[in-house]
This record gives sequence, C-alpha cells and structure tokens, in this order.
Amino acid sequence: MKTFIGIDLGSTTTKAIVMDSEQTVLGRGITNSRSNYGIATDIAKREAILDARFFLFRRLLQDLPALGGLLDEFLASLEQDFRLQQYLDQLGDLERTCIENAGDDRLGRDGPESRELLAELFRQLYEEAPKLFGPGSSRKSDFFRDIAGSQYANISKSVVEDSKISFEAMLNIYDRSIIDVENRVGDDADETKFMSALDRTCKRSNKFSKLTNELRAPLKTVLDTELEETYVCGTGYGRATLPFSKEHIRSEILCHGLGAHIMHPKTATVLDIGGQDTKAIQVDPHGIVESFQMNDRCAAGCGRYLGYIADEMNLGLHELGPMAMKSTRKVRINSTCTVFAGAELRDRLSMGEKREDIVSGLHRAIILRAMSILSRSGGIRDQFTFTGGVAKNEAAVAVLKELAYENYGEVTMNVNPDSIYTGALGAATFAQRTIAR
Repeated sequence: MKTFIGIDLGSTTTKAIVMDSEQTVLGRGITNSRSNYGIATDIAKREAILDARFFLFRRLLQDLPALGGLLDEFLASLEQDFRLQQYLDQLGDLERTCIENAGDDRLGRDGPESRELLAELFRQLYEEAPKLFGPGSSRKSDFFRDIAGSQYANISKSVVEDSKISFEAMLNIYDRSIIDVENRVGDDADETKFMSALDRTCKRSNKFSKLTNELRAPLKTVLDTELEETYVCGTGYGRATLPFSKEHIRSEILCHGLGAHIMHPKTATVLDIGGQDTKAIQVDPHGIVESFQMNDRCAAGCGRYLGYIADEMNLGLHELGPMAMKSTRKVRINSTCTVFAGAELRDRLSMGEKREDIVSGLHRAIILRAMSILSRSGGIRDQFTFTGGVAKNEAAVAVLKELAYENYGEVTMNVNPDSIYTGALGAATFAQRTIAR
C-alpha cells in the first residue's frame, strides 16, 4: 500500500500523519520534540504507522459477524493492552539504564545501595503499570517520559526513607537515564506486541476468549501489509533541521492553511496557537493562503507559556482548562511574559485571589493577544477554524468564542478533536498531491 507522510516538527511536540492515495488518514503519531529532531521524526512516524495498523485492523473486522456490536469495545481493549506492553518494554529499558547510571561515581552516589533501592522502586512501578492502562484509567499524559517520571518520583519518596540515598539523588538518576531511553526508537518487532496484546485481551474477557483464532488471521494480514513510504513532507518550527531535502519541506503557514481546509473545507480564517508561536491565516476556498500574521519572537501567549504556568502551580497542563472554567470573577492579567509569569502568579495568590480566577485571567490574556494578531491578518471570516495544541484547552476555546462574537458577530467556529495534527495533515496532503501531479 502506498502511503504519504506529513511531519510537523513543533517546538514542544512532533506530529506525524500517514495518508493513503485517496487522502484517507490512516494513522496519527505524536511525541515530545527533543534536541535530536531526527529521532523525534522517527518516533512520531513510527507511532503514526502503528496507529495505521489499528485503523486497517478495524476496517477488516467491520464485517466480522462474530464480533457483533462489540467492535469498539474490543479495539479499545486491544489498544490498551498494546500500549501497556509498550510501556512495560520501555520501563524495562529505563530500569536497566538507571541501574547502569547508579554506579556513576561522577554523580556522587553509592552504587550498591542505589541499585537496591532502584530494584524495589521498579518492582512497584511494574506493579502499578496495569492500573495506568486499564479500562477507565486516566493519565495526565500519553508520553512515556511524563507517565514514568510522575510514578518514579512518587514512589522514590517512600523508597528512600531510612536510607542514606537522597530523594534528589534518585531523581538525578532518572533525569540522566530518561534521555537515553526516550531517544531509542525501538527496533523490536511490532508483530510480537500486537499478538501478545491480542492474547491478553482475549484471555481477560469471556466476550472475546472464543474469538482468538478468528481474530488472529485478520491481524496477521494487517501486520503483513507493507506500508510503502512513497513521499514524505515536513514542516514546523524545526523544519530546517528535518532530515529531508529542500523539495520535501513546506512552510508552517501553507501546511496549517491547507490542513485546516482539509479538516473543514469552508474554512476562511485559521488561528493556530502552538507551543512557540501564534499564527493567524486567511485562506481562499481551496485552502491556499492569502495573507497571514504571526507573533514576534517572544513565546508569550503560546502553549509554552501555559506549560510554565502549569509547572508553577504543580498541575498537569490538561488541568488548567477545567480549573479556569470554574472561575466566578474576572481577573485582569497585566502580562503574558513567560519570564514574569511566576512572579505575577505568586503576587496574585498572596493577595488572596483564587487560583481558578487567576488561571481564567491568564487564558483571557492569551486569547486577547491572539485576537490582536487575527485583526492584523484581516480579522475573522466565516468559517473560523482554531488549531494547535491550545485548541484542546476548553477555557481557551470558550474565551475565543466569546471574543470572536463580541468583535465579529455570529461566525461558525471549528475546533477539530485532531487539531494538533493540522500542520502534519497539510504536509501529508502536499506529499500526496506531489505524486498525484
């Protein structure tokens, strides 16, 4: 099967889209961006291809009478078991790397005792792992670094009690090790993980236990299907460092404009708030860019600013939106400068302001800044599409709807669940069109 791949190398996350010759999106992948952009590209692309396998498996199983109305439940369970196996494999890699680093004299640790503590720590990590990926489980992140880091830190506190190894020393071991683990793409066979996940899913549920052999054949067919990498297009904040030749690179503006058009064909205005920049784009009925404006070099009012606020308040990034929605009073925030954000936040709290009101004010300040950029690009036209990672933040969406109505009247505002992949979608579409021409 011929596939076309779009890579969006953002400042905080790298996204990938795999598309077929008919412009059907087969898979999506995302990972943390890192100093080695080539590795981030490979990992995001690999995740998108894995997602494509699930998509093709679903398509094959749609006509399987034995599953009846249980297809969604089965595939959700299969993916949970697959992701658990992925997590356990990376956890094993992390354990080996931590134990190796525990004996590094340069880091001032007692090797034997550190390794004993690590053995107990990882025993508990393995024990907790199934709860993170079971039915109804909720995680603050889908990235291994975030999940494992949070669990590692929590368990370390109890493990180091009554030992001469400090909590900080245990965290130093993790910090030194996670970089190596995260930068290993992984060359183990996905077929083994898929088959193990299938066996686990079928054994756990009586609904599927009798279907193991019947499900194995179509899964094998999907895994044996070659996904030929016909053409790759790259874009994003770090596009200049992507391991592609220049003819395979497209600008962020072009890709976000086209990607928004593919998602919502009547799009006329696009607002993209990413980790590092904010873009306001006007497109014609074919998704071709007519004009655009961007923020200056400062990352104020972007996703990275929200991430800094979340860290200051000891919250997950996904918790900021729901907290802001609980606000009962408008608080005016004077600056969206990341450098001064922590100081202003602490000042507000010391004056008795509620956290939810402060966070709500921060969201409003960010969107006001975006409205200024929109105005310079030509304003908001119907239809208006909001993209980027910040589009997943319900408080940002609510403020943007309110301000768009106040300034431009009734317009249709599109917020796609996959908005973070807009740039990668545009890049994949450029890749497919290049070959089609």
